[in-house]
Amino acid sequence: MTRINEGSTCLIGVFGAGGHGRELMPLARRAAEQFETDNQAERCDVVFVDIAPCDALLNGHCVLSEEAFWQADVAQKRFNVAVGDSNLRMKIALAAEAAGGDPIDFVAQSAVLHDELVIGSGVVLCPHTTVNSNATIGRYFHANVNSYVAHDAVIGDFVTFAPNVCCNGNVHIQDRAYIGTGAIMRPGTPGKPLVIGEGAVVGMGAVVTKDVAPYTTVVGIPAGPLPPPNPKN
Repeated sequence: MTRINEGSTCLIGVFGAGGHGRELMPLARRAAEQFETDNQAERCDVVFVDIAPCDALLNGHCVLSEEAFWQADVAQKRFNVAVGDSNLRMKIALAAEAAGGDPIDFVAQSAVLHDELVIGSGVVLCPHTTVNSNATIGRYFHANVNSYVAHDAVIGDFVTFAPNVCCNGNVHIQDRAYIGTGAIMRPGTPGKPLVIGEGAVVGMGAVVTKDVAPYTTVVGIPAGPLPPPNPKN
C-alpha cells in the first residue's frame, strides 16, 4: 500500500508527516488491513497528508496535500491526526470531519482493551497501552507507548498521554489536557475522583496527588504549579 491504486475504494489519511506520523503509520496500515478484511471486495490505501506534500515516498507512502486528499476519487475517506498538540489536533480533526472525512481508530496489536469500555472515535492506542475495565475515553485520545488507563477513569476529548503515563482508577481528565512522559496520577475514589482540569499540562515524571486546575501546568513530586520565571535569570 504505497500509492493510490486504481480500484481502491477507501483512502486513509494520516494527517501529519512528522515523527509522530511516521510512528503511527504502522497502526494506519493495520487499520487498512482490518478495513479490507471487513469489506472483502474493497481495497484501502494509506497516505500521509501534510502542509508540505512531496513527490517522493515517505516510509513507503505518498505525501499528499489536504486538497489532493479530498479530491482523490475514492468512495470513502478515513483519517486520523498524528499531532500531539491537543488544540491543533482538534482544529485539524474538526476541519476534516467538516470536509466529509470519517475518523478511524489506530490501535496497536499489542494494546490491551478490557471489558465494559466506552471509547470515542479517532483514538490512537500505541503499542503496549492498556485500557482497563469500565473506563470512559473521549474522541481523538492519544495514548503513546506503555501508557495505562485504569478502571473507572474518565478521559475527555483530545487528551494526550506521552509514553509511560500511569492513570490510576477514578481519575477524571478533562478535554485537551496533556500528560507528560512518565507522569503518575494517584487513584481517586468513586465519590471523589482526582480531576485534571481542561487544558492542563502535567510535566514529565510528575506525581499528581491532588486536583489540577484548568489551564495550569504542574511539575515535580508531588506535582505543584510551575513556578514563574526568575527575572534575574
